[in-house]
Amino acid sequence: MKTPPIRYAIRPADPAAHLYEVSCRVERPDPAGQRFALPAWIPGSYLIRDFARHVVAIAAEAGGKPVALQKLDKHTWQAAAVPAKQALTVRCTVYAWDLSVRGAHLDRTHGFFNGTSVFLRALGHEDAPCRVDIRPPQGRDYAGWRVATALEPARGEKGAAKAHGFGVYAAADYDELIDHPVEMGTFALASFKACGVPHEVAITGRHDCDLDRLTADLKTICEWQIRFFGEPAPMKKYVFLVTAVGDGYGGLEHRASTALLCSRDDLPHKGMDGVPERYRTFLGLASHEYFHTWNVKRIKPAAFVPYDLARENHTTLLWAFEGFTSYYDDLALLRAGVIAPKDWLELAAKNLDGVLRGPGRLTQSLAESSFDAWSKYYRQDENTPNAVVSYYAKGALVALALDLTLRSGTQGKVSLDDVMRALWRRHGQTGVGVGDETIREIAEELSGLKLRRFFADAVHGTADLPLAKLLKPFGIALSRAAANAAPSLGARINGEGGGSGEVRLATVYRGGAAERAGLAAGDALLAIDGIRVTPATLDRRLARYRPGDGVVVHAFRRDELLCCELRLDPPAVDASRLVSDGRRNALRAGWLGKAA
Repeated sequence: MKTPPIRYAIRPADPAAHLYEVSCRVERPDPAGQRFALPAWIPGSYLIRDFARHVVAIAAEAGGKPVALQKLDKHTWQAAAVPAKQALTVRCTVYAWDLSVRGAHLDRTHGFFNGTSVFLRALGHEDAPCRVDIRPPQGRDYAGWRVATALEPARGEKGAAKAHGFGVYAAADYDELIDHPVEMGTFALASFKACGVPHEVAITGRHDCDLDRLTADLKTICEWQIRFFGEPAPMKKYVFLVTAVGDGYGGLEHRASTALLCSRDDLPHKGMDGVPERYRTFLGLASHEYFHTWNVKRIKPAAFVPYDLARENHTTLLWAFEGFTSYYDDLALLRAGVIAPKDWLELAAKNLDGVLRGPGRLTQSLAESSFDAWSKYYRQDENTPNAVVSYYAKGALVALALDLTLRSGTQGKVSLDDVMRALWRRHGQTGVGVGDETIREIAEELSGLKLRRFFADAVHGTADLPLAKLLKPFGIALSRAAANAAPSLGARINGEGGGSGEVRLATVYRGGAAERAGLAAGDALLAIDGIRVTPATLDRRLARYRPGDGVVVHAFRRDELLCCELRLDPPAVDASRLVSDGRRNALRAGWLGKAA
């Protein structure tokens, strides 16, 4: 017997109040009482977000009569049993005011949603096909709205959506339904083909983007990535959903699309020369999320096969899925010819600095960081730099170190590229989850090298990676110096970089001068040796001293005045440089290209 689809409908019921009206119809509900649940988290963002808290109202009906709903826990409801052969429909109102890539947002200018925020999961029917009727808001003001999504129109069905239109869309199951975010409104739209696959860019928000320049650069990057893993691409269509705001940054990957949040100044404009830093940042973000089409959406940790949407899905492998992706996002820009080798070396040095500035790298391993993402990395506080290492940033350094190790150990015959392609063939194309030792085992198999010690130190240890030594055979020198000659307080300051406001300690680094003096995060520094300091004057004041000098600091903790003696630390060594020696080097050319 053919399984009837679960039918959803969603409508912006009240854009001014940020309310969606969503329904879910089950033709064959559980005779004992059908249960429904909203996901607790969204794949790709490892934090319990409890999307059900945004449900304002919920009710059920069958055969035109109300059906009782009982709430079982924070995100699960059970309907009373209904007569045989009667369909059950649950309707809910969802508040949507989360302007991020993870949730749902609605106002009079546009609507955006991830399925995890709005579509109830009919428990026991997750494998059933799904249909969703995306309806427009009512009113003349919304006559120009259209839809951008990678969802496929439900061809052959009554009310099937046409290109960029409202109407019925189809998904093979619930997992696919929630993996296609939707944008609706009066967005700018551009398109291109990469290796024959249609791609679209929909930009919401005020902007002056040069769409021709943007699509040309994205086409180059996407084609490089498709060819990297091998044609054909794993999707029939791909959509970049971009929200441009005054100041913002973020991205979330999906199987055939990505949601991006950026500053409008990050987008290219007419007459722009080269690839300025802000535009380079946006292209790196787009490249990162696109690489996830393979690495994490299809090549998955075993813990994600399948996802458990009701609770945390712990894995020790986020350093590979986010870190390796962070390595390849900028590397793809270089290899595709969008940026120059010197630009990539600057980006790599900047990432190294970010890791080495954090004392947490000496406390937490990458495997621990991955496992604890749910409770530590996504729940950061003033002590996070002392206790946590980023599996993104250090994971990218491990990818760099592993790539260099493989290339130098095999005279350039084997690289991390080969490992990624093997992961794609053996896991991405088969659906078999990646185990804790899989990456090491594949790397050893392909290279013939013994890498157990490398992974023990890099992934499960806390020592700094020997990057200077690893880079040497490639003709690249790594040097580090102090970016600021002034002695250090041993703390990170809020408001640093200018202004006449207060100097407030954001983080007090473990073992640093501020901690030894008894200062704490949140303290507001008033004066050093009786002279008032502000974010604009702090460095100039500190520059009058030498490391080891003692100073008297006045500060407020809450509303109480503190006075303490502080002995200044040496300047932080936090400025890295990666420089090519300029001589011909076969290993470097095979890695970064002949221009390097």
